Amino acid sequence: MSKGQYVSALTSVILPVFIVLAFGYVSTWRGYFTDTGIDALMKFTQGFAIPCLLFQAIASLDLGQNFELPLLLSFYLGALAGFGIGTFGARLLFGRSWEDSVAIGFVGLFSNSLLLGLPITERAYGGDALSANFAIIAMHAPFCYAVGITTMEAVKARGESLVKLPAKVLRAMFRNALIVGISLGFIFNITGLPLPEVLSDALGLIVRAALPVALFGLGGVLYRYRPEGDMRAILFIVSISLILHPVVTFGLGHWNDLSDQALRSAVITAAMAPGVNAYLFANMYGNARRVAASAVLIGTGLSIFTTALWINILP
Repeated sequence: MSKGQYVSALTSVILPVFIVLAFGYVSTWRGYFTDTGIDALMKFTQGFAIPCLLFQAIASLDLGQNFELPLLLSFYLGALAGFGIGTFGARLLFGRSWEDSVAIGFVGLFSNSLLLGLPITERAYGGDALSANFAIIAMHAPFCYAVGITTMEAVKARGESLVKLPAKVLRAMFRNALIVGISLGFIFNITGLPLPEVLSDALGLIVRAALPVALFGLGGVLYRYRPEGDMRAILFIVSISLILHPVVTFGLGHWNDLSDQALRSAVITAAMAPGVNAYLFANMYGNARRVAASAVLIGTGLSIFTTALWINILP
């Protein structure tokens, strides 16, 4: 990879996405947007616009062609590796409680597949390259929350009956608007239910606002959660997220003989910084919140450079 190729990927693909994010950060820092305003933007995007985006994408996705088992295994085995090493590393290397360790492991599990993975893949490879991204995203929130919530509830229930555990996990998952949008998309896709044209056009208007507004709002969220806490634990879990996950996915993708398009989507998504949901999970349980929030911010900044490297390494 030449220096010119690296700079080209950085300036033409990565930086425009992060400049939008920086606008949100600076606007909040300078007081043009209040925390209440940023919360409203994120509520609109995460609770409404992005679920609409996922619904529209999955409702029209060719399930047989895009839901390839090798693609999903390559990405999600890498994610599980990040979760396992993050959890046991936090426990054994840093002496954190099991509850803290699971929350830290979740940071290594949940990459920012939506707000960063989608726009960066689209800018790098075009809109037609997103089918594999949507296949990964369709499973992402359900899979990650199922793993994280199940592990956390099992840890918290040490010595108690686990009979009520499945009901707890399902209740927590289906309170998430992203999972509702994904589920409705699958229902319309499988049943072939038609969507009235006027409603489809209205959804299209909302969907076009989803990613830029979400990126702007994410900048404001990251300003709120400035770095603090145990820097060794933060850098440990950021390394897992930005290095281990994409490396494992890249290796498994080659071993599974993924197509170039599928490999790009899987690795770029795996290389994304931890998503804000990593902090939301930690906050939900009240464990390792400072580490999770700081990892999201620092990981997002560092991913500017690591993502450009992957774009030049990938075919």
